[in-house]
Amino acid sequence: MRKAALHNLGCKVNAYETAAMQELLEGAGYEIVPFQERADVYIINTCTVTNIADRKSRQMLRRARKMNPDAVVVAAGCYVQAREEGHLAMDPSVDIVIGNNRKKDLARILEEYLQDGAEEDGQMSRVIDINHTGEYEELHLTKPGEHTRAYIKVQDGCNQFCSYCVIPFARGRVRSRSLKSVVEEVRELARNGYREVVLTGIHLSSYGADFREKAPNHEGSEASGEILNREEHFTAGQEGTDLLALIRAVHEVDGILRIRLGSLEPRIITEEFVRTAAGLVKLCPHFHLSLQSGCDATLKRMNRRYTTAEYLEKCALLRKYFRNPALTTDIIVGFPGETEEEFAASMEFVDQVDFYETHIFKYSRREGTRAAAMPDQVPEPVKAERSRRMIELGKRKQAAYERSFLGKEVEVLVEEGMTEGGREYQVGHTREYLKIALEAEENLQNQIRKIRINEDLQIIH
Repeated sequence: MRKAALHNLGCKVNAYETAAMQELLEGAGYEIVPFQERADVYIINTCTVTNIADRKSRQMLRRARKMNPDAVVVAAGCYVQAREEGHLAMDPSVDIVIGNNRKKDLARILEEYLQDGAEEDGQMSRVIDINHTGEYEELHLTKPGEHTRAYIKVQDGCNQFCSYCVIPFARGRVRSRSLKSVVEEVRELARNGYREVVLTGIHLSSYGADFREKAPNHEGSEASGEILNREEHFTAGQEGTDLLALIRAVHEVDGILRIRLGSLEPRIITEEFVRTAAGLVKLCPHFHLSLQSGCDATLKRMNRRYTTAEYLEKCALLRKYFRNPALTTDIIVGFPGETEEEFAASMEFVDQVDFYETHIFKYSRREGTRAAAMPDQVPEPVKAERSRRMIELGKRKQAAYERSFLGKEVEVLVEEGMTEGGREYQVGHTREYLKIALEAEENLQNQIRKIRINEDLQIIH
């Protein structure tokens, strides 16, 4: 029996695809071993969102080659897709190159390589023109790595073309998974004991946009939640047309107790969307609302399609319909042209919003994006200092949000046990995604427990 090892880099969508590829290999008769062990085949699902991600992708490919010089090394995913139209410039570490939308063919491609060997240039390359496909790659998962929470990929691609982002070139245009396919997977996960699902995608808010474009009556229907590049008009939650319809369908699956959402764009947050969503009791009050900058001038250069005033209105809507929701976000510091005054405006806005968690990223210059050619690139030491200041602000806001739960009762979905100071604890998350430790010796995994938070030490990070 051949041994295969997989390693994932990047986002939750990549993690889902890596787990699905593992299931494909298991079904083809491979024995899965840890990546650090000697294997016959190594698969690295790469990432290209930053220069650091590129470097890590190259490092892992070379590490695989060193662990077994005779192994078949497979480079898959976004770094592959974005490099020279999918070709990895003859890296001697790599035997097979598999782009996005071809991961579902992994087992067949491996068998083809093992039977026929490399092509004339020394590599086997299986990469499509991702920017001209409307096909959603059907991958299916029955046993995610986590025991209580399952991440489910429901959408791929992005049409936004933010000026700093290479992902539309690596992932292509928006492609949505059918509502039926998602619900079937959720039902299977529920039968296997999972209690929480997280709906994820490259641009989750765009779910169903491609369906709406193909619909014969897309002109003239009632206005809905999100308007994307074309003026598609649908009633929010209309069957099969948008994210709210998908949430409603998943909400009906017996056995699933919680639904969580991946990153959302501000424009999807409308009164209609939030009012309807608030009536779905399984939907967790935890919303990652992408911001990137709290300065309007910077947002415009980023090609983000909202203002800080509009973003603040979206936060107010969520707080109107959900009680003390956890609002989290991403911030880029040191974007080209960001002056000290613009950074100060961004800091002031983040302070005003009161996020639960703020994920800070120093701007990473990406070849092929508009931002890479912009003047006034910010020096690395300045980025580092701004990052430090924003992280400190984020920590203060996180602590304040966590203190707001003192004396209140919360529901914890228990995920695992841990030992600390000779005491046994059960650890899980609240609906808001606060991580809580319960002192208990019995195994409570996959059970929901109501507790009262009486001290800060119950909340862990």
